[in-house]
Amino acid sequence: MKELEKPGLDPRKAAKVFEFDPTVTTIKNVRSGMILPGIVNNITAFGCFVDIGIKESGLVHISQLKAGFVSDVNEVVKLHQHVQVKVVEVDEERKRIQLTMIL
Repeated sequence: MKELEKPGLDPRKAAKVFEFDPTVTTIKNVRSGMILPGIVNNITAFGCFVDIGIKESGLVHISQLKAGFVSDVNEVVKLHQHVQVKVVEVDEERKRIQLTMIL
């Protein structure tokens, strides 16, 4: 009860504000070499998909998660984790984006 009597005291850390790149609104705006913020939205055995703020999520292949061998994607990333990625290749026709993780 004593803790509730202290107005304005919040023991939680300040929440990080996350924003997607405002210049990227469609796949046509995505170019090789761009560094973008993203959120991991799916994890598979062969890598993870990252939401970069457009309809299409980009794939970070397991070999692109970090330097060295990765046996389990879950050792490197977690679902809903905020990450920085670099665009490796964009295939507008097939609506695919290949990414690499920046650590």
